[in-house]
Formats: sequence, C-alpha cells, structure tokens
Amino acid sequence: MAGTEAHHPVETTNGTGVRFLGHATFELDLGGATVLTDPLLRQRVTFLRRLAPPPLPPSPTPTAVVVSHLHHDHCDLRSLALLGPSTPVVVPAGGADLLRRHGFDAVVPLAAGQSWRAGELTVTATPARHSGRREPWGPSAGAVGYLLETPGRRVYFAGDTDLFAQMEGLGAPLDLALVPVGGWGPRLGPGHLDPVRAAEAVARLRPRVVVPMHYGSFGPLGYRPSAATRRAPAQEFAREVHRRSPATHVRVLAPGSGRTWVA
Repeated sequence: MAGTEAHHPVETTNGTGVRFLGHATFELDLGGATVLTDPLLRQRVTFLRRLAPPPLPPSPTPTAVVVSHLHHDHCDLRSLALLGPSTPVVVPAGGADLLRRHGFDAVVPLAAGQSWRAGELTVTATPARHSGRREPWGPSAGAVGYLLETPGRRVYFAGDTDLFAQMEGLGAPLDLALVPVGGWGPRLGPGHLDPVRAAEAVARLRPRVVVPMHYGSFGPLGYRPSAATRRAPAQEFAREVHRRSPATHVRVLAPGSGRTWVA
C-alpha cells in the first residue's frame, strides 16, 4: 500500500514530506520544521498491540510534537520520553500538568483557536469532537486538532474527531489533511470517523491531498485481523473521496513506510 493513490498521482520534493509511523503518528517535514504527531512508538500500549511492522524511529529532535488528546494511544508518555524532556510538546489546554509531572519541561498548552510559533512553524489548535479524558481516573483536557503552517505549506492534523460544524473550510486553503478513518478494533466507538464520514470531512475541508490514518496499526490483544481487513477502511475511504471530492488527491500510506513527498 505504500504510496498508492486512489487517483491523480502527486509527487514532489517541493511539498511536505510525510512518514506514516502507524495509528495517528506521522513525521512531517514542512521545509525547515519537523513535526511529530501523537507519538505511539512502542509495540504495546495498555491492551493494544501493534499489528503493522514496527517503524524506524523518528528524528530525535523534531521542531515540535503535537498531542491531540490524552488517551493512552495518542498521549503515550513512554514514547514521548524517547524524544527527550526538552522537546517542545503541544497539548490541549488542561493537559500540561500531566506531562510536567512526568518530567517534560517544554510543554505548550493550547485551546482551540490559540497558536504557538517556533521559528517559521506556526501551530494552531482547532476544534475536535472527541472525549479527551485520560482513563480511568486521569485528567480531562478535551481534544483538539492542529493546523501546522510554514511558509508555503498548510497541513491539518485532525487527531481523533467526529464531524463538527467548524470543519467546513477549516484552514482553507489546505495543502494536506491527515484524517482518521477507523479505530483499533472491530467496532468504532463514539467520537470517531468511519470511512464514509471521513469522506464527508474531506468534502468539508477541501484539501489538495488527504492521507488516511487511525486504522490497521493497533488492535486489542487477541484480535488478529487479516491484512485485507486492516487495509479495508483506507480503501473504502479512498473510493468515497474519489466519488464525493474528485479534486482531492488521496494518498494511502502503509504504516511504517518511508517518507513520501505530497502536496
């Protein structure tokens, strides 16, 4: 699946470099800035195990890490620790104390609509429709997505979310959107997008390129789906986007694949 397209191939080293490490974890080369999203770099976390091949480790010194919410499969403290305590970590407002208690000293809390800059990189938190409580008894910090901008590039990372009203034209014009299309098991809980609703999100966002995420990388212990089952959400999503939003290019990247240049 690495680098496959639903239609209209796009490949340029003048665009955004994307490495899909699995689940909601991407390493993004934005030209002068590197961003790591929701790092989940281990083979197991809580009751989940990695189904896809383990990825090569990301760069040890990203410009910034963005965490969309505090669920264990998106805010994995042991994965964050691999990046060092001084790496800037952007978290939803209300999530900073959790990270600071665990030794991270460059934590940036943002509420939806707030921004932070590091050199040429601007990170802006966006709304999301998803529970952000860290189960079972941890803090609740809501959930956000992020707009990631450098000169000439604008990327939307949705994190975990369902459809929400402010999604219409969010961040337009978008070069690239990273959109969840599934979950980590045979059933999809509330606050998530399935492939059809994810295609509706793309119709609202209108990005030039979209990459699906949050499917086929992790599953609960004892769940052993076939490779075809793991790929199915992304393939259904690609078909739906092609039908609804033919101007948007779909890139389906295999978890653990190398860097691909898009947008």
